[in-house]
Formats: sequence, C-alpha cells, structure tokens
Amino acid sequence: MSQNDTATPSVLFVCLGNICRSPMAEGAFRAAAEKAVLDVRVDSVGTADYHIGAPPDPRAIAAARSHGVDISGLEGRQLAASDFREFTHIFALDHANLEGIRSREPRHSTAQVAMLLDAVPGQRGEAIIDPYHGDDAGFEACWQSIDEAVEALVARFAKDGAAARF
Repeated sequence: MSQNDTATPSVLFVCLGNICRSPMAEGAFRAAAEKAVLDVRVDSVGTADYHIGAPPDPRAIAAARSHGVDISGLEGRQLAASDFREFTHIFALDHANLEGIRSREPRHSTAQVAMLLDAVPGQRGEAIIDPYHGDDAGFEACWQSIDEAVEALVARFAKDGAAARF
C-alpha cells in the first residue's frame, strides 16, 4: 500500500527558500488542522538551498504570531526525492516553484502536486505573492491568502482524507 492509500493526509508546502511563504503555510495549516481535530502530517521546504537550517524570516514569524501561530522553531530544508513518496500532497506557492517541483519529481512519485490556491474556488492556478522584498503589510496579505487556502484544504481533507484531489 502506498502512502497515498492511507486515510491520513500528509502535506508539504513549497516555496523558494523555505523562510517566508511555506513556513507560514505549514504553521497556518497545522493550526487549522488542530482546530478541526484533523489527523495530518505537515512540513515545508524550499526548492533552493539558500536557507537550509535557518529559521523563518522575522517578518513571517511576526505575521504568524499576530494570528496566534508560532513558526519560530521551524528550520529551512530543501525538497528531496523522498518527499514525493512520504507526502500525499505537495503544494507549490507559485508557478516557478511548481516547475521546480515537477522538474525534481521522480518517475514513481506517489504525491499529488498542485498549487496551494487550487484549493480555493475561483483561484485555481493562482500564486501566493512572495512578500520577501516587501514590508510587513505584504507579509500580512500573504498570510491572509495562505489562511484562506489552508482552511479550504482542511475542509477538503476532513471530507475526503488523503484521497482529496486538487
């Protein structure tokens, strides 16, 4: 039986450096899943190796903290071939990272790969804007988009489990 045949979803969020969007998505999803009493596994990674072992950007930590979510203990890591077997779903935060995921996807991958906003009706194929080169307001706007998407993910996983399609 593959990981994707299990009832427990395992979700991986992917951005470029794993210090802004993907750790915020990991934290937001974890909080939403806990609130919904949903059994899931969640992690986040980057397609690049810029910030391996580094904590999230202080602005991402502050944005998450303002919503009651602590991501300060997370550490950056890079997407690995094993992630395509260990996670039922891999969500890219933008198009460039979706391409990066697809270019690394092993032939026998069992993970479903999609854009995070594919979970939100009317936003299929849209990207979460990268707030890295902006100000605190950009991080808050990014959090709002992520939060909307993870709430939709949690609802879908609560209904369909790991079999959820996006």
